[in-house]
Amino acid sequence: MASKILELNPLRRDAILNAALKEFAAKGFVGASTNVIAREAGISKGLMFHYVSSKEALFFAVYDYFTAIMNKEYFELLDLNEKDIFERLRQSYFLQLKLVKKYPWIFELNKLSYATNPNEIKAELEKRASEKIFACDIFDAIDESKFRTGLDIEKCKQFILWSNIGFTNQMLEESRSIDFSDFDYESTMKRLDENLQELRKIFYEQEV
Repeated sequence: MASKILELNPLRRDAILNAALKEFAAKGFVGASTNVIAREAGISKGLMFHYVSSKEALFFAVYDYFTAIMNKEYFELLDLNEKDIFERLRQSYFLQLKLVKKYPWIFELNKLSYATNPNEIKAELEKRASEKIFACDIFDAIDESKFRTGLDIEKCKQFILWSNIGFTNQMLEESRSIDFSDFDYESTMKRLDENLQELRKIFYEQEV
């Protein structure tokens, strides 16, 4: 049963689930190789299937586990009472860094729904997504009064979003290219603060 994976010690559990998420996100259900997953997790394929009954069971164990992690350790911790969009983005990055330190591929979770999955897998994913995914709009109910007079605020949000996506992708690429124990968290946060400050200068009215 898939639940056996969740009963393992955290290091082995996370090794298997991280390896499986990486493979499924990159190749979809059909293309993913359980041989690759086992090798990346540092265990034999036979032992892996002692913990999980099938490739399909492993796929949904991955989906359920990381969905719960995203809800608990990201979405539910975002403080939407903070109305400054750049402060909200900063806390989003802070939570993301904490997550990718432990789960380097967690923000690839949405890729599990790629069209390479068989219809029955897609149908079950859609059912689970409607029941389990907690989501929020990081631009919802922000303080728009801080923006410069005359700007199209909706377009500004789009520009800020593109900048956010670019920085996130860069951060994830850097974190995956090295052992995360060597990842320079302080330097990354410093760069983030510098970027956010420049965005404030562009979009916000400046205090006299």
